[in-house]
Amino acid sequence: MQNQSQGRRRESGSSASTRLTYLLIGGGIGAVIALLFAPKSGQELRGDLADVTRKGIDRTRETATQVGARAGELAGTARERASELYSTASEKAGELAGTAREVAARRGGHLTAAIEAGKQAYAEEKRRTTLSSATNAAPTWYEREKES
Repeated sequence: MQNQSQGRRRESGSSASTRLTYLLIGGGIGAVIALLFAPKSGQELRGDLADVTRKGIDRTRETATQVGARAGELAGTARERASELYSTASEKAGELAGTAREVAARRGGHLTAAIEAGKQAYAEEKRRTTLSSATNAAPTWYEREKES
C-alpha cells in the first residue's frame, strides 16, 4: 500500500514537472508569436527582439558568473576539508604505527628473554646429563684392575 502511494507521488511529481515544462515552453512560443503579430514596424520589432536577446544573454552571463564563483567556493571548501581529513588520517596512522612499534618492542623483549631462558635451561640440562653419565658410567678396564 505504501509503495503504491509513493509511486503515485512520484508520478504526480514527474507529471507536475512535465506540465510546468510544457507551460513554460508554450509561454515562450506564445510570447514570440505575440511579438511577431504585434502592430509594430519591423524595425521596432527587431529592436525589441534584440533587447530581449541581450537581456537574456546578460542574465545568463550573470548566472554563469555566480555559478562559477559558487563552484570556486565549493571547490575551495572541498579542498580544505580534504586537507583536514588527510592530516587527521596521517596523525592517526602515525599514532597507530607508534603503538605497533611499542607492542613489537615489548613482544620482542619477551621473546628474547624466553630464548635466553631456553638456552640456559638447555645448557644446565646438558651439564647435568654430562655429570650424571660420568658418575653412572661403567668402570673402565683400569678401574676394574684397581678394584681387584
